[in-house]
Amino acid sequence: MSVLSNLAILRALDAGRLRIEPRPTPGPDAPGSPFNASSVDLRLASELRVPKRNMSLTFDLRQGNIAETLDSICEPYEMGASGFLLEPHQFVLGRTIELVALPAGGGLAARIEGRSSFARTGLLIHFTAPTIHAGFEGTITLEIMNLGPIPLTLTPALPICQLVLERVEGPVLESPSQFHGQSTASGQRRS
Repeated sequence: MSVLSNLAILRALDAGRLRIEPRPTPGPDAPGSPFNASSVDLRLASELRVPKRNMSLTFDLRQGNIAETLDSICEPYEMGASGFLLEPHQFVLGRTIELVALPAGGGLAARIEGRSSFARTGLLIHFTAPTIHAGFEGTITLEIMNLGPIPLTLTPALPICQLVLERVEGPVLESPSQFHGQSTASGQRRS
């Protein structure tokens, strides 16, 4: 595995091997930059999907249609300036403001990782699915949970996670997932 540096990420953006919209600014050498040595921070969109309370159903994972099921068991929540109070052991779905595109011929894949300072408060932003495959295009869904002992406030545009880019060896036979092109936290596509 070969991870791209901040300068290599910028070169990939300039060459069209990677697209992040809106493009992260300022650059790595400026104060307040979203670029770390080998990643770039992505921000939390204002829309969350919050599971409905007191549901009495079983989710059979063999049935598929995960995006549709999530839409039916979650309610949209639009964060205002005051944000959203994530209680201990509460789970919500969020997404990044940024659309990420990894063209299949670009030789890149990525993974999403939490920020260590937030993890130390108990904030988890993905469980087991950090991989963003070559050929993917869409916003990144975040599986957010507070594993800490105190409530945490989530706010719109919070730099909540890091995108780590990796080189892919060999040609890619495209195999779009059910979430390719997603634009909502549940995985649905908006037209």
